[in-house]
Amino acid sequence: MNQSTTLPTDRYKEKAKLILNANYFSSILMICLAPLCYYLLDIKEIIPHTFVIYGVLNILNTLLFYKHKKLIYTFLFTSCIGILSAAIVTLYSGGINSPFTFVLALIVFAGYISTQNYGRLHLFVIILFILFIYFHDVFHFTFRNVVPAKSQDSYSLIGILFSVYILGGIFGKILLTNYNNLYISKREVEKKNNENEVLLKEIHHRVKNNLQTISSLLNMQARNTDNLETKAMLTSSHNRVLSMAIVHEMLYAKEDLSKIEYKDYVTQLGGFLLKSINKNDKDIKFNIDIINIKFNIETAIPLGLIISEFVTNSLKHAFINTNEGSISIQIEKNDPTFYELTLKDNGIGYDTELHCNAKNSMGLKLIKNLTRQLRGTLDKTTSLGDGVTYIITFKEIQSP
Repeated sequence: MNQSTTLPTDRYKEKAKLILNANYFSSILMICLAPLCYYLLDIKEIIPHTFVIYGVLNILNTLLFYKHKKLIYTFLFTSCIGILSAAIVTLYSGGINSPFTFVLALIVFAGYISTQNYGRLHLFVIILFILFIYFHDVFHFTFRNVVPAKSQDSYSLIGILFSVYILGGIFGKILLTNYNNLYISKREVEKKNNENEVLLKEIHHRVKNNLQTISSLLNMQARNTDNLETKAMLTSSHNRVLSMAIVHEMLYAKEDLSKIEYKDYVTQLGGFLLKSINKNDKDIKFNIDIINIKFNIETAIPLGLIISEFVTNSLKHAFINTNEGSISIQIEKNDPTFYELTLKDNGIGYDTELHCNAKNSMGLKLIKNLTRQLRGTLDKTTSLGDGVTYIITFKEIQSP
């Protein structure tokens, strides 16, 4: 409960309404029971007076809420006088055999309707009281049953009817109202989530279209230039942009907007790069070993750019003197925090690739920067005639 809110939230207002209604109903019922017990059941002591005192105090307590606006005070006072009144009536109407023991269970139920902590407190107090009633002879306490023998059956009927009405007419209504409100809230949240998913899909779709437009412009520029160095730079930029566009395209096409199946992405990216760069139709095979791994967009894009750089470099320079080769891409999770990306080709190795893997190479700089972005480490090995291997250990970047 929010005890200090002067402008309550809708949830607070609803809880206040339920508690106040329960107070009014229980007070009026108790006041009505008092003359019924006094005149009809001939109960002249303690019990009818307790009913009246509870009803009057609880109504005053409820009316005071409109002045101090502290729902917690109202609830605690109602709980205290409710437990005390139920204890007195139970003790003086048969003890453990009194029909009013059902009301003790309702008080526990009322506590749990408020909050779990209050429910536990009520449960603990009521259990102690019931044990006290059962063992009161041990403590040398004596409580006389003030209900006349001829009226005990009628009193039991009234007590049970009172308990059933409180349970069904008040608490049942409270639970039904809470369930309906919860159902309405759930529908509203689902509707908003669906709207957000549609909006997010549209954003991915537009980003993908914009990236493809940029990629197309770069490709046009590359075709219209005669400078081989400029053409190579524009083609590389075109491939990098398209590798990012593929991520947004996959997110747009899938139900899960937060993560993509990375094997599908790498397979699609490899196929695109092979078609784009392998102009001589060499027999280059991709060995992709990625099992049940999904990454969010914050991780998928930089990791995709790293793979794109390696594959592009291998297709361009690793298989110069051969018509066949293989490129292996493996991602595995070695511990709960880090993943390991292994990129390997069986090309001609380091000596021939030196000119494009030098320290000032754009591709290698990009790979190193992207590895740092993934909070990872890069281990590069090569040997003449045995290709190049990159091993990158990295963490998945958490969404903000």
